[in-house]
Amino acid sequence: MDKETYQQKLQAQLDQWKAEIDKLQAQSREASADMQAKYQEQIKDLRERRGEMEAEYDKIQAASTEAWKDFKTGADQAWENMSNAMKSAWSRFG
Repeated sequence: MDKETYQQKLQAQLDQWKAEIDKLQAQSREASADMQAKYQEQIKDLRERRGEMEAEYDKIQAASTEAWKDFKTGADQAWENMSNAMKSAWSRFG
């Protein structure tokens, strides 16, 4: 996979995760006060993880065509962490 294709894949996933976090935020507004606190804790964690993924995306975007693969491992790990966190959130609240 080349740099441009990888960036497009990352950007699409970042957009999807943002939409899913927004859905959780909307659901939290309809939850009980106790559940709202749990939602907010989970949403905060998801936003932090998404921020980490965006930082990895920025590194790849700024890297030269030859050097971007040096950042791919970090991005792949951030991707996996975020995917697992999203699955966990949806299993708890979805």
